[in-house]
Parts: sequence; C-alpha cells; structure tokens
Amino acid sequence: MTVQERVFAQAVTLAGKLEDRKLALLEVLCRSAASALQAQLREEINPEDCLADFTAAASLIALAALSEAGETDSVESFTAGDVSIRKEHSSAGANCLRHQARVMMLPYIREPFAFLGV
Repeated sequence: MTVQERVFAQAVTLAGKLEDRKLALLEVLCRSAASALQAQLREEINPEDCLADFTAAASLIALAALSEAGETDSVESFTAGDVSIRKEHSSAGANCLRHQARVMMLPYIREPFAFLGV
C-alpha cells in the first residue's frame, strides 16, 4: 500500500460514512495533503521514515479541508417574521485539526521560511 493510499484509508476511517461525492473529494484532498506535507519534510527524511505521524497528519489536513468545503453551502442568515436563524462559519474544528497535524510533524519538517520587514 502506498503512502497516499494509507493516508486515504486513515482519513476514511476517521471520517466515517461519507456519500460518494464527498468520498471522491476526500481522496483528492488526501493526495494534495500528502504531497504538500512531503514537500515540507527535511531533505534527509522520507514519508516512510515517519509513516505513522505522516499518515495521521496528512489525513487530518485532508479532513480539515473537507470540513471547510462542506461549510460553503450553509445559510449565513435567514429571517421570517420574528424568527431569525444565523449560522456563522466556524473553522475552529478545521484549524484544530491542522494544528494537531503540524505539531505531529514538527520533528520532521524544515523550519518555516518567512521574509521579515526592516
């Protein structure tokens, strides 16, 4: 089983039952998450060197993206007479998953690069 297949299998296990359309989207998101995470690894480290952490982190990143993708079609505000319904988009859950993934991978990834103003 390839690393990407492992990531997808773990994401499916964590996600539970999904409709076919979301399952197909999750597969694409898993490939993307695995590729992005692999690009951040230090040169001397391969995904197989940290397979359990890599698989878990990539699957959490993909699930965070899937969670946010599902929020796009929700109602922001609805009012009928005296009754109001408002659903605010909250990415707290997705951000938590991404944070956990980053924490898991800290020992294996390169230091982030950033430009600082002077």
